[in-house]
Amino acid sequence: MKILITGGAGFLGQRLARRLLERGMLDGKPVTELVLLDIARPHDERLLNDPRVRAETGDISDPAVLRRHLDTDTEAVFHLAAIVSGQAEADFDLGMKINLDASRALLEVCRAAGHRPRVVFTSSVAVYGGALPDIVQDDTALNPQSSYGTQKAIAELLLCDYARRGFVDGRVLRLPTISVRPGQPNAAASSFASGIIREPLNGERSVCPVSGDTRLWLLSPKRAVEALIAGCEIERGKLGDRPVINLPGLSVSVDEMIAALREVAGEDAVARIDFQRDERIEKIVGSWPGAWDTARAEALGLEGDAAFADIIRAHLADS
Repeated sequence: MKILITGGAGFLGQRLARRLLERGMLDGKPVTELVLLDIARPHDERLLNDPRVRAETGDISDPAVLRRHLDTDTEAVFHLAAIVSGQAEADFDLGMKINLDASRALLEVCRAAGHRPRVVFTSSVAVYGGALPDIVQDDTALNPQSSYGTQKAIAELLLCDYARRGFVDGRVLRLPTISVRPGQPNAAASSFASGIIREPLNGERSVCPVSGDTRLWLLSPKRAVEALIAGCEIERGKLGDRPVINLPGLSVSVDEMIAALREVAGEDAVARIDFQRDERIEKIVGSWPGAWDTARAEALGLEGDAAFADIIRAHLADS
């Protein structure tokens, strides 16, 4: 099986690639070629040295680039490439180009190829917003309060329509905020959800830009990767006429996250967190749901994390 991962050099893309290679199979078929398409090359030598991997660079909003790397042999596409929330809010044109225009270009290349590949699109909690219930239901109306959320919501609807028309076998997986991410902070409004854990564990100071009662819907990197693979392998008939899944996660407040850090790493780690409220970030993150109904996802065999302290311990084990 030939698989394409857009955003394949990113944090989640490389983790997904490693897991697919470890499994060696997807949907009962051997993984024979894994194309990682991004604006940069992966830094993981394990991927670059695997003969099944082809690392390619290019602008995914360019249909010619997509046509070079997506053909009738491509049976599965994981569309992870995106401009993150804070950056999409700061640079409207770039967000539209990558989060929306590139998504449509990808779907058009799939349609033109005519072989109906399986396409997994990663969406976000940011498609919701406004006055939300304590627990968002499957049928809660989309009401994004950021450009990033709007772009993701439009791309979701496009994928669903291309799937309805039979151009692709599409699945939308709405990801909670991923924590704890390794590496450096990024431009995502939710970057602090990793930073207030990662940096203190590294002996560095970190800034929390929101109040302690801010509630987040979180998923660990490991569970996110497993959900992407499981979501791709779900039998199409089980999704009915709604190929959109809110993935399981953990509903935790910032105060609860800090309490978990204290449990795992002690008071010295917690003392490295500085609270400096940022109204821009609070406005974006505060518009997202703190929890959603995951009964459908769980019935389909998808799982979240048991406790945030376990996520921290897993991060330490991977470091």
